[in-house]
Amino acid sequence: MQDGQTTSGLDLLVLATAVGEGGGGEGGRGRRAGIESGIREAIVDGRLPAGARLPSTRALARDLGVARSTVVDAYAQLVAEGWVAAARGSGTRVASGGAHVAVRAARAQALTPPRHDFRPGRPDVSSFPRSAWLAAARRALRHAPDEALSYGDPRGDPGLREELAGYLGRARGVRAHPDLVVVCGGFTQGLSLVGHVLRQQGVTALGTEAPGVVHHRAVAAEAGLEVRPVPVDDDGAQVERLDELGVGAVLLTPAHQQPIGSSLSAARRGWVLDWARRTGSVVIEDDYDSEYRFDRAPLGALQGRAPDVVVYAGTVSKTLAPGLRLGWLVLPPDLLDAVVRAKARRDAQQGALDQLALAELIRSGAFDRHVRRMRLRYRARRDVLVAALAEGAPQVRVTGLAAGLHAVVELPAHGPAPSEMAAAAAARGIAVHPLSRFWYGPGACPPALVVGYGTPPEHAYRRAVAALVALLGGT
Repeated sequence: MQDGQTTSGLDLLVLATAVGEGGGGEGGRGRRAGIESGIREAIVDGRLPAGARLPSTRALARDLGVARSTVVDAYAQLVAEGWVAAARGSGTRVASGGAHVAVRAARAQALTPPRHDFRPGRPDVSSFPRSAWLAAARRALRHAPDEALSYGDPRGDPGLREELAGYLGRARGVRAHPDLVVVCGGFTQGLSLVGHVLRQQGVTALGTEAPGVVHHRAVAAEAGLEVRPVPVDDDGAQVERLDELGVGAVLLTPAHQQPIGSSLSAARRGWVLDWARRTGSVVIEDDYDSEYRFDRAPLGALQGRAPDVVVYAGTVSKTLAPGLRLGWLVLPPDLLDAVVRAKARRDAQQGALDQLALAELIRSGAFDRHVRRMRLRYRARRDVLVAALAEGAPQVRVTGLAAGLHAVVELPAHGPAPSEMAAAAAARGIAVHPLSRFWYGPGACPPALVVGYGTPPEHAYRRAVAALVALLGGT
């Protein structure tokens, strides 16, 4: 028996409270105003985008328990104001222009990327190997057992952990058994997991490089760890100061310091590992862009010398794309169970399909081929940047060039402040960070910009460099 309801209408849950707000003594007028207000608010905050179809007046009136004439009048008012448009045969839809176009334009402007993006720590995502990834995903999905798509081990897909262990061993010198690998959602999640576990085990303070990544310090602080600065020089972090800092762990970027660009010297590598064993402390190694070394042989991972005291962390954020949100930890055995328990509570597992695809990409050799191709491309970009600055802005000095995806551009002491230069760059559609953005701890920050050369797409790279050099050439 029919109950008078229909399944053919569109749901518009956003109006449930708005109609109530228009009730009271105003009767139909108040309810109509509530409907109008609810639709306007949904359009302004993006819940109803341009072109979205609204329910018919009959269906919406029935859903809201109001007279159809109330909805008809509300729609008519919104049409008159330009919020929605009605056409015979296609119903009522959110207008593509009209009264709310300024709101949408403002939102679009806020989300518009800079014309020339030199922010550090970002790869060229336009170079993502789409064909190779799609082929790997198809092969992986074709051969994956059904169980691979179910709830799995919090450590990650066993096949991916095996491939990562093999790759890290041959490419980075990491001593990684698959059982000690934990796949996570990028370095941020990995640091958060390790930080919370260390705090539970009694560690109260973490040493971090100064200058260093602000976000990493925030993650450590959120885990309950007090952050203490470890100064950096041309030989990397001054780890000899760790005893006086009184920390129970230290976060380092030994292969390529972010942002200075130096590498941890052999003497300091040995010292920090001895310190960790002597004090029962932990070293967290962020190997964030070690694949991109240009002018000297790659430095092996610190973890390869002391897997019992080093937590090794890596991601595909620079080699493939940050949007994949795939990273990994290689853990000392005595931290493994606690980190796995913490991950199971917070985020049981990463997406199975992406894990399967990455494992196949590594297994097939396509990942290595992509990394080698990008290494050559980024080296060429670096050389273009250095040559252009030497010709067009000879008063600046460029350092930190041996590896990675960024360079430090030291500005003349008598010229504009780096913050002023960054603001002037932004006015020209150029995004670049002053070194002060990374600075904390003792000492004055030298006048410099941190210029990432990874992000501008290949076809626009020289034009982007020309715009940056034109700006710096006037300092």
